Amino acid sequence: MASSSSAHHVVGELYVQHHGWVVQLLRRKLVGQEQALDLAQDTFVRILSSGTVPTFREPRAYLTTVASRLCGQYFRRQALERAYEHSLTVLEPEHMPSPEMRLLVLEALDTVGQVLDGLGSKVREIFLLSQLDGLTYPQIAERMDLSVNVVQKAMLKAYRHCYLAVYAA
Repeated sequence: MASSSSAHHVVGELYVQHHGWVVQLLRRKLVGQEQALDLAQDTFVRILSSGTVPTFREPRAYLTTVASRLCGQYFRRQALERAYEHSLTVLEPEHMPSPEMRLLVLEALDTVGQVLDGLGSKVREIFLLSQLDGLTYPQIAERMDLSVNVVQKAMLKAYRHCYLAVYAA
């Protein structure tokens, strides 16, 4: 692991050499220049705050991976905000949450979404069928054409993943 000043130097050099390229990469994926600039900055902050700065043989491939993940998180957050705002339109004015509560709910939903994104698609589907739809393991097994044992193992994996996401920080 590189020392803190060494990590800052490596990421600084990476920034100087590739920031403009990352911005252009993100501009192709995003609507506005401001979002591209923000996510480009977040890309380098994410690398710097990761705790380890790898040796880069292919820095643009690494930057593409980090920036693309941040871009995916950005799009998920935007979709989440739109869905949440839409759900609020059916509430009576007296039941409308405060702006602070809205922000807290969005942050919590975003965090849950990030945790669920860490699961494989089949495990995530099994977990959501169990936790959101309330299906039993035999019902999930029948619906997904799996054995109950496979469903149990997937749930164990999902629970372990969620536990580590919350308590291993």
